Amino acid sequence: MSMYFTKEHEWVKVEGNLGTVGISDHAAHELGDITFVELPKIGAVVKQFGVLGSIESVKAASDIFAPLSGNVVKVNDALELAPEAVNESAEGAGWMAQIEIANESELKNLMNQEQYNDYLKTL
Repeated sequence: MSMYFTKEHEWVKVEGNLGTVGISDHAAHELGDITFVELPKIGAVVKQFGVLGSIESVKAASDIFAPLSGNVVKVNDALELAPEAVNESAEGAGWMAQIEIANESELKNLMNQEQYNDYLKTL
């Protein structure tokens, strides 16, 4: 399994042709207490860096962008009742959607963990 990040602080864990998507620990920390997660619909077709859903916290509301293009095949319904799971485990239990990856070559537009950590230092 490989994990990649976007400059907008989404992550994707790639296993075969599936990508599990969420927001980074950094983003969850910056947002503060998360109060609502709008998940995509199963079957939705998303484009890389297009809007996948949105997230609201006591501080702000922001869009969640798709790290890769593909079809949404699964969503984390548990977040509708417990959005705070994103605060507790942003890069684990707080995942948002699974995408069937349309074009693996898009991974080159993303950062690995080390590159993302370096990027965070510039913010």
